[in-house]
Formats: sequence, C-alpha cells, structure tokens
Amino acid sequence: MSNSVSTEQVSAVLRQTPSDFIVDELPAYEACGEGDHLFVTFRKTSLTTLQVVRDLADRLRIDPREVGFAGMKDRHAITTQVASFPFAKGREPAEAAAIVLEGVEILEAKRHKNKLRTGHLRGNRFTITLRELTANAVAVVEERLGRIQQEGVPNAFGSQRFGRDGDNPERALAWLQGKERGPRDKRERKLLFSSLQSRAFNEVLARRERDGTWASILLGDLAQKHDSGGVFTVGEAEFEDARSRCEEGLLSPTGPMFGSKMRWPEAEVAVIEREALANMIDDPERLEQFSNYGEGARRALRLWVNELSWRREGDNALVVSFVLTKGGYATTVLSRACELHDAMARPRRDEFPGDAQAGSEVQNETEPAAD
Repeated sequence: MSNSVSTEQVSAVLRQTPSDFIVDELPAYEACGEGDHLFVTFRKTSLTTLQVVRDLADRLRIDPREVGFAGMKDRHAITTQVASFPFAKGREPAEAAAIVLEGVEILEAKRHKNKLRTGHLRGNRFTITLRELTANAVAVVEERLGRIQQEGVPNAFGSQRFGRDGDNPERALAWLQGKERGPRDKRERKLLFSSLQSRAFNEVLARRERDGTWASILLGDLAQKHDSGGVFTVGEAEFEDARSRCEEGLLSPTGPMFGSKMRWPEAEVAVIEREALANMIDDPERLEQFSNYGEGARRALRLWVNELSWRREGDNALVVSFVLTKGGYATTVLSRACELHDAMARPRRDEFPGDAQAGSEVQNETEPAAD
C-alpha cells in the first residue's frame, strides 16, 4: 500500500456467530430440468460440506462417493451451494426437497444432464461482519478497503488451506517422498496434494511481494487475461504491451500450482519458481507419479475484488460484501485491511497433546478451494 494509507495496526473479530460469515456460491450454470443427475441447492449453518453431502446421500440411498460439488464451504458460517447426485429415472426430485436435516435448508432440487465437478462455479459472494473495531479502526479499515477496491490484493491461499494444524503440506511431503502412506480416500489425497501446491504458490508470491512485482509483469512471465482466463508467455515482443495492460488491470502475472503438466515461465521468473520447488521437494520428478491428484496449473498473483461495498453497523462493526472468482479467499482480502481474530478458531492439536483424535483427518473444510 502507498504511504497515503494508514500503517496503523488494527484488528477485528471474525465469526462471533455463523451469520457473521455468509457465503453464496455463484454457479457456473443452472440445472436444465432433465437428465440422470439431481442438482440440490442447500443452505447450511455450522456444518461442513462433506457432512451435509454424506447425510443427503444417505437419505437418498446414494453412494456419497458419487456425489459432486464445485467446492467446499466454511463450517463456521451460513453458506449456500449446490451438490449433484446420480438420480435414476422414475425418482421424483421432491424426494430431496422433502429431506429434513438439522442446520440444512433445501432450496431447490432439479435434474441436470451431468455431474457437478470441482471448479464448476463462477465464484462466491461473501457478506462478512468485522466486529470489535474501535471508532478509529473503522475509519482505517474503510480507507484500506478503498485501496483494495482500486488495486486488488496478492492472491495468497488462506491458512485454512493447510489444515486446522497447518501441517497438511508436511503430511503431503511425507507421502510423496515415501515416508508415510497417503490417505485411502482419493478426495483426501487430492486435498493433501493441493495443500502442497498452495504452499509453494504462496512462497513464490511472497518473494514477488518482497520484490514489488506481484502486480507487475516481468520478462518471461506467464500472464493471465482477466476477461478470458487465457495465459500467454511474455517475451520481448510482448513485454511493453503486457506491462501496460497489467497496469490497466486487464491481466496479471501468474504463479505456479506445481504438477507434472504445469506450464513453466521463462527467464528469471522460471528461476524463482524452480528454486521454490527445489526448496520444497528433494526430487521434483516425483510429481509425475502423483498427476492423478493435481496435474498442475497457473494461478494469478493478483486477486481483483468485485462488487466491494461496506456499511457500518453500530459504532464498532463493519459489514463487508464482495464477490471473488473461484479460488479466491475472503480472509486473504480482509487480512489486508486489518488483523483478523477468528472467534471460531479451534486450538491447535499441539495445545492438547493428549488428544489422540485431534488432527487425525485432513482438515481443509473451509473456504472454496482453488480448483
């Protein structure tokens, strides 16, 4: 942020109640009304996506492994999303609409021709209340939100991407290097692998932040067009035009989501990314063996915050609303405006060494993943 923006340290409390954190999934497409799959739109409160999906599948007598959804949503929140269930002809969608589950409201059940896949969403709309702000802090946060509106934010993965105890990347490394067996569940394996990809991306982004280049184009960058999502290599012939378009907000440099089929940048940018990968895994060629869990991709280093608005609630709270494209983290945005204290955060397992169950599962059930 520029010198005109206050550098005062301010903090806010997040999620004192589930209604302080509202997420509405923006579907990539609507159910057409016919086909062998049932798209169920539901609103859940204080529940995980996987828990609701399993319970709905049980009520519909369907294998939960056959259920599809675009991304997982936070537990400590009120969230709306869609899941798809294989649904034989002759069964009525009203079966799903009539299901009663505590903490779940079925909003719609409609047939469609295909299964819902990870990433099949346009984005998510967030409405988040920041509490326990002093009067002066409210003004500071408003000032910073105004700057975010103009410049975007570094597109970092939130800490929740790495599990409740922050150790999912280490578990993934142990698995990749043959030191431990991976989870039996394929979905959990994908979550572990994605946590490792995410940590490497954050490391590259952090270096670009230190260099002041996270929102500017370097020679050799793989740049992403924000309108189409297309990615191209910035060579000498493209450099001046790409740099200008980046300043206009039309495109941004990308960082690595490492995998066997990931497209590599060139020149100094490639050196930065290869160093990050080498620092993380001793034998990068091992990634080839795990392509089923993540072939690799590019992710923009800059995140634009769309439809950003805010209003004061009393003297010490702000209600902030915005839309992020898929893969964007609300906490990443808000942490650029103030230090966040999550009222629903659970203690790390190392604070309770006698709890044998703590951390025994892949803990990634939070904001939408970047798939």
